[in-house]
Amino acid sequence: MRHVTSLPYATKEEQHVWIPVSDGTRLAARIWRPVSSDDTPVPAVLEYIPYRRRDLTSVRDSVHHPYIAGHGYACVRVDIRGTGESEGVLRDEYLEVEQSDAEDVLAWLAEQPWCDGRTGMMGISWGAFAALQVAARRPPSLRAIVVSSFTDDRYADDMHYMGGCLLSDNLAEAGTMFAYGTCPPDPALVGERWRGMWLERLENTRPWVLEWLRHQRRDDYWRHASVCEDYAAVDVPVLASSGWADGYSNAVTRLLEHLDVPRKGLIGPWSHKYPHLGQPGPAIGYLQEVVRWWDHWLKGADNGVMDGPMLRAWMQESVPPSTSYEERPGRWVGEPSWPSPHVTPTELPLGAHRIHRPDEKPEETELTVQSPLSVGQFAGKWASYNAPPDLPYDQREEDGGSMVFDSEPLTERVEILGAPTVELELSVSEPVAMVAARLSDVAPDGRATRVTYGLLNLTRAGGDEPEPLEPGRRYRATVQLNGVAQVFPPGHRVRLSLSTSYWPLAWPPPRPVLLSVYAPGSALTLPVRPVAESDEVEGEPFGEPEGTEPIRTRQTTPPEQRWEVSRNLVDYGSSLEIVKDGGTVHFEDIDLDVRRRAYERYDSVADDFTSARGESEWTMAFSRGDWNVRTVTRTVLRCTGTEFVVHATLDGYEGDDRVFSRTWNETLPRDHV
Repeated sequence: MRHVTSLPYATKEEQHVWIPVSDGTRLAARIWRPVSSDDTPVPAVLEYIPYRRRDLTSVRDSVHHPYIAGHGYACVRVDIRGTGESEGVLRDEYLEVEQSDAEDVLAWLAEQPWCDGRTGMMGISWGAFAALQVAARRPPSLRAIVVSSFTDDRYADDMHYMGGCLLSDNLAEAGTMFAYGTCPPDPALVGERWRGMWLERLENTRPWVLEWLRHQRRDDYWRHASVCEDYAAVDVPVLASSGWADGYSNAVTRLLEHLDVPRKGLIGPWSHKYPHLGQPGPAIGYLQEVVRWWDHWLKGADNGVMDGPMLRAWMQESVPPSTSYEERPGRWVGEPSWPSPHVTPTELPLGAHRIHRPDEKPEETELTVQSPLSVGQFAGKWASYNAPPDLPYDQREEDGGSMVFDSEPLTERVEILGAPTVELELSVSEPVAMVAARLSDVAPDGRATRVTYGLLNLTRAGGDEPEPLEPGRRYRATVQLNGVAQVFPPGHRVRLSLSTSYWPLAWPPPRPVLLSVYAPGSALTLPVRPVAESDEVEGEPFGEPEGTEPIRTRQTTPPEQRWEVSRNLVDYGSSLEIVKDGGTVHFEDIDLDVRRRAYERYDSVADDFTSARGESEWTMAFSRGDWNVRTVTRTVLRCTGTEFVVHATLDGYEGDDRVFSRTWNETLPRDHV
């Protein structure tokens, strides 16, 4: 990344500003704005997240907020109530009070003498959720939004219930927020109130996984703040981006299809990262694009920001399987609209372990599989962060426990852009069953690189209300895979793999399931984009990544990253252990040491589907001088055939003294999951 030192506007920073909201709570903000805004007001851009602006996001914030401010904007980073120095308690994600607070913040910004009354919102992940959700509430000052790595569907396209299947990231993300929501404010800003504010958070926090497991169906809990319930509510221009390696690869194209506002989409090869920090690369000059967006929609500049294709997507070339990549080879392609007139859904019938050509009719056959619990250990994370290496590995071992369909070796290059689907005529042996469908690029030497995948809880194949399956009865079900742009070279094969478990990425059903798939009647549909298209993006459409110089930090104890799969052939236990330890980082500008360590473990024994167990443990520590505080949170999720069992602990320490401790032990019924 190029660090820019000269910008059009000289800026100043206000490190700590209180913003009051309607119930009297004060939210903590950090503001960068042009010096000239004291006399000449400018538009304001809000990023609104719970991840601690003073320390944990301060390095990232220092790269892009001063950069945007230096182009003539007041950039405002606000911590959601109950996080950082903001007062109150963070009780769950995307609550009504969170969105109401955001509206109050926007109204406050619009009234400041340095703001011209026009506002925008931007963010990645939670910040993008917030921007999209608040836009649907139509606050009067909001003129445009910029969102990265997000979804418009909180139930089926977030880390909770993909295709109605419970994801292990449901536990992992709950563990993350259990940790973040119980951190103390900084006494350097709030004084002696810090202890009372911290204890209020500790006393009023519950493990969010308990609430998320109470809502195993798509009910009003998930419909709230899911913009897909009413796309027409969004009436401001939207610049939306994501990455093919991210869990959120689907929402960009849905917004392009369903919104009726000026909109642009951008999907690169990235994991869960801003595009200017994108991994795998290539990262792009995203902040330049963001500034152009704000210049047009907040300042009225006639800069051609809406010219060119509606969607720019990175068409990924074939690569060998790996759990991480520095770069994904490929090229930018452009689509004038979405659905694209260039993409042709091509139905390929499934036969006896074969993917047939469209003009072929397979013979009548019944194929069966009952997958072991080991299928899924090389699946990677639902949402890749590319650290530790967390992308799917070679799929050949996974395919050994799956029903596999291969094409003939391709005689010419095939490119797809969009979401493949699998139509199945099937029967199962149990009343609760799932299907995991994986699409792979198989090289001539046999190595199989997973391209995309999808999950479906078959009890929900008929709609939002689950129905137990009748063993032996034939059903029709459609599995939608995640969107992708991918090249299959000549000589390679296209492979579809079906399994009845995908642990630990998704929680397994209560019992092993025998799946039967029937042909004819089953097919794979690929969104084929002809190779020679008139809307190819000429040259490199984006500049070099750039931003302002990050604040100074110093690593005082080393980080650790680990991703280990193990199997014990004595007791047949299998486990996946993940360590994300950032070590200790010293923030020089505020003389603060911060340590973050996350540990996850997922276990099972042989093919006992009720032996599945997940664990998430976090340590968060903050110290300055003789102030030394840490929280340790731990959540364990187990199951029986009929219940989920949650055990969680929360401990708070001042120095070596434990000043708070609480334990939860709760069971929740399984609802066709």
